[in-house]
Amino acid sequence: MEKDLSHGASVGNRGRLQFSRFINFIGPLLGLLFVMGVFCANNEVRPFFLTGANFKIILTQTVIVAICALGMTMIIISGGIDLSIGSGVALTSVVGATLILKSYPPAMVVMLTVLTGGFIGLINGGIIAGFRMMPFIVTLGMMGIARGSAKWIGKNQTVNYPDSPLNKIMALESPQSLFPLPMGVWIAIGSNELAARLSGIRVRMHKAIIYSVAGLFFGLAGLMQLSRLTQGDPSVAIGLELDVIAAVVIGGASLNGGSGSILGSMIGALIMAVLRNGSNQSGWPTYMQEIIIGIVIILAVGLDKLRQSRAKT
Repeated sequence: MEKDLSHGASVGNRGRLQFSRFINFIGPLLGLLFVMGVFCANNEVRPFFLTGANFKIILTQTVIVAICALGMTMIIISGGIDLSIGSGVALTSVVGATLILKSYPPAMVVMLTVLTGGFIGLINGGIIAGFRMMPFIVTLGMMGIARGSAKWIGKNQTVNYPDSPLNKIMALESPQSLFPLPMGVWIAIGSNELAARLSGIRVRMHKAIIYSVAGLFFGLAGLMQLSRLTQGDPSVAIGLELDVIAAVVIGGASLNGGSGSILGSMIGALIMAVLRNGSNQSGWPTYMQEIIIGIVIILAVGLDKLRQSRAKT
C-alpha cells in the first residue's frame, strides 16, 4: 500500500514538473504574441509593423540582447547575476575597433575581441568563487572598471576605423525585404546548442567557468555591436544589462537560480526588441519606452515570484 502511494506521489510530481516546463515554454511565446497583437491592433502601425523589412530590423536589433542572454541564462541558472554586461560590450567593441585600426587581421580581431569578454568574465567568476563575494557587488564594481577602461583605451571618444569585412556581420543588405538576414542573426541562433549544453550543467559547473564562458558570449555581443555601429564607442550599451536580465526572466528563468531555458531567453529577447520597435513605430517618446520596459521588468520579476510560490505548494 505504501509503495503504491509512493509511486502515485512520484507520478504526481513528474506531472507537475512537466506541466511547469510546459508553462515556462508556452508563457513567453504567448507573451510575444500578445505584444505583437497590441501593436497590430493599431491600424496606423500595422501596415509598417507587419512587413518583412521591419521583421529584419527586429531580428537585427535582437542579436546583441539575445547573445548576451545566452550567457546570462547560465549565470542566473547558477544563482548569480552580472551587472557588467553593458560595460563589457562597450569595452570589447572598443578593443575590436582599436585592433582593426592597428591593422590586425579580421580573424585575429574576432578572437581577441571575444577573448576580452571571456577575460572579464574570468575575473568576475574568479573573485566571486575565490573570495565568496556576492555576484551583485563584484559585477557592479566591474561595471565601472570595464566602462572606465573602454574610455581609457578609446581616449574618451569613439574609435573610427577604415572599412572592414567585420562590418558585414550586421549589415542590412536588401533592407526592403526579410531575406537575406544579417550574419549576426544566424550567429545568435547557432549558439543555442552550445549554450544549452553548458547551462545544462547548472550549479555543478564551477562559477569561474560559468562567468568565463558567459563572458565569451558578451565579447561576441561586443563584436556584433562593433559591426552594427562600424565603430568602437565607449559610451554604448548603457542599461543593456537590464534588457538582458528582463529577457532571461521573461523567458522563464528564476532569479533564485536552478531553472531557465535558452529558448525562453531567446523569446524574451525577441519580446524586448518587439516592444522597442513597436513603440518607435507608434511614435511613442523615449521616456514612454523606458517606462514600459521598466514595467515589463517588474512584471517579469513578479511572475518569477508567482512561479516560485506555486512550486512550493
